[in-house]
Amino acid sequence: MNTVRVNLGPRSYDIALTSGNPAGVGPFARAALPKAKLALVVSDTNTRPHALAVEQALKAAGFGTALATVPAGEESKSQAELSRLYDALYDLAADRSTAVVAVGGGVVGDLAGFAAASYNRGLPLLMVPTTLLSMVDSSVGGKTGINHPKGKNLIGAFHQPAGVWIDAAHLDTLPEREFRSGLAEVVKYGVILDVQFFRWLEDNAAAVRARDPKALLPVVARSCQLKAEVVEKDEREETGLRAVLNYGHTFAHAFETVGGYGAWLHGEAVAAGMMCASRLAEKLGMIGGDLTRRQKVLLDAFDLPTAPKPGWDTDALIAVMRRDKKAAAGKLRFILPTRIGEVTLVGDIDEQLVRDVLEGR
Repeated sequence: MNTVRVNLGPRSYDIALTSGNPAGVGPFARAALPKAKLALVVSDTNTRPHALAVEQALKAAGFGTALATVPAGEESKSQAELSRLYDALYDLAADRSTAVVAVGGGVVGDLAGFAAASYNRGLPLLMVPTTLLSMVDSSVGGKTGINHPKGKNLIGAFHQPAGVWIDAAHLDTLPEREFRSGLAEVVKYGVILDVQFFRWLEDNAAAVRARDPKALLPVVARSCQLKAEVVEKDEREETGLRAVLNYGHTFAHAFETVGGYGAWLHGEAVAAGMMCASRLAEKLGMIGGDLTRRQKVLLDAFDLPTAPKPGWDTDALIAVMRRDKKAAAGKLRFILPTRIGEVTLVGDIDEQLVRDVLEGR
């Protein structure tokens, strides 16, 4: 087992990386949560078999447990499903030491994490991500939340986990589309922070796409290391550094909102969003076309979208972007690349350029 430490003072925690060790989560949880006697395990309908194995490991480590299952899909990041988790915690007689254990992808982690952040003014949280996207991104860093009909992740809180248990064997049964979706966030890390990692991905794209364990474990580990480094320096997005993690996301969240939650997986929207951001940087004269081309070649190798779907209303997309967390007084701001391995926040962008990018001009 390898460990990545997220250093946040009293909120520090370990990310454990292993493969084929389902029983190991019990001792890991006990070490991370020494005072907890109870645990609510949260899964969706797809990850319930994994959650049952986690529940057994927790019981063996001395936890009293209950299991709550939500429907699979982005639609579960809702006030209705959040209320159901509150009911499950109440039925468990949860106190402030009771752990919430999220077993699943980003939807389960965001939803269960927000339940943990808000029930009894805060419960300890353990993340057990089962998708590539949640392993490399959403399980680390403390962002939790649910969607609102007006926008994605509008309701939420920062709530760091007590630990993250990553078992790469979960990727063996991950559907192909979900796996490819996670690769978008992996590509993002190379573009925003690590030119050598981006080059490694270019050289090893076939092995990564084939889920070669010798390629996957380094991908997950490096992605976690990069995110941990950013979170340590800007835990709550107060200095602007953490905003780099949102490369492509201003476009992506608009695609998800206007297209309807679930029409695209999050990583698919991020892939197209990164390409839009890169094309916008080209129009602003910040980069040359080669940088955009390299991203497109890599995203094509992972069979990910590189443009918005035809027919989406441009006015509706821009209206959502104006309410993005990076917007200032309704003015659009974007994370844009300056070179592979470096991005910057740019404001005061001519809206017509954004329209041209969205409409493929």
